[in-house]
Amino acid sequence: MVGRVKRKAGLAEAEAHAAREVPPPSCALCERPLGAKVEWHHLVPRSEGGRTTAPVHPICHRTIHATLPNAELARAYADPAVLRAHPAIARFLRWIADKPADFSAPVRRAR
Repeated sequence: MVGRVKRKAGLAEAEAHAAREVPPPSCALCERPLGAKVEWHHLVPRSEGGRTTAPVHPICHRTIHATLPNAELARAYADPAVLRAHPAIARFLRWIADKPADFSAPVRRAR
């Protein structure tokens, strides 16, 4: 027999474990379904005091940081919708739209 406290602790632990295993449904940048690998992008970079994260594909994450410096991300691109409007990111999104979820390719710095 399990006591009330242990039963509650077990339920909370099981819920937390289940939440970690269920991947978020879509990428915050390209809005395609996420694959096996998921990275978490800080909408405002940690170096600029940001804490909020969003799930993204690794290639999307690399493209964001190859295209824009952290200071500019913090100042003008903290919202994924605004980030999608950036000309270089918009071009990337048109290119990546028909690729599979786990697609990977080298990313060049645009700076």
